[in-house]
Amino acid sequence: MPAEIRKTLLHVETTLIEGGKPAEKPLKMIAAIAVIRNPWAGRGFVEDLSPEIRDCASGLGSLLTGMILDAAGGGDQVEGYGKAGIVGLNGEVEHASALIHTLHFGNHYRNAVGAKSYLSFCNTRGPANAPLMIPLMDKNDGGRRSHYLTIQTAVADAPASDEILIALGASIGGRPHHRIGDRYQDLKELGHDVDNPASI
Repeated sequence: MPAEIRKTLLHVETTLIEGGKPAEKPLKMIAAIAVIRNPWAGRGFVEDLSPEIRDCASGLGSLLTGMILDAAGGGDQVEGYGKAGIVGLNGEVEHASALIHTLHFGNHYRNAVGAKSYLSFCNTRGPANAPLMIPLMDKNDGGRRSHYLTIQTAVADAPASDEILIALGASIGGRPHHRIGDRYQDLKELGHDVDNPASI
């Protein structure tokens, strides 16, 4: 059966000033969150997680993607993206991982924003009000450091011990006043081929 969703939340923050200096382009970060009942709760150790993954993951991916797109104004507006899950204290980290580390979940978002890079992620276990950390990276360029960002928030009453908090994150823009360059400059300085980073 589909995920049993207790509630959804939308977190939007806009940074206008950073380091005492107004941002040339304000940074908007968005988190779409669903609090669901852990489908494996109370069942002891479950060997095969795949039936519940197939039942729950796609619907969650579609729902949260829609929330992000509505808040961002469309997939073309999203520049950085990521995902996260927090399982309640009576669950396994594997339970949160099962729902976010599957193409049934992530491909809704990836396809909607036209992404090429992988979805950065965080999966943890914690109590209600545990920090939700969603790492972001550029949706098309994993070496673009301006878009190495983290959305940090929390849900006061979630996850309960038998719940999982599932989230997608997005940024419109990168860090204001970013000035540490991109990964490619380091590769060149270290004598690596930018197209083949393992070479020397």
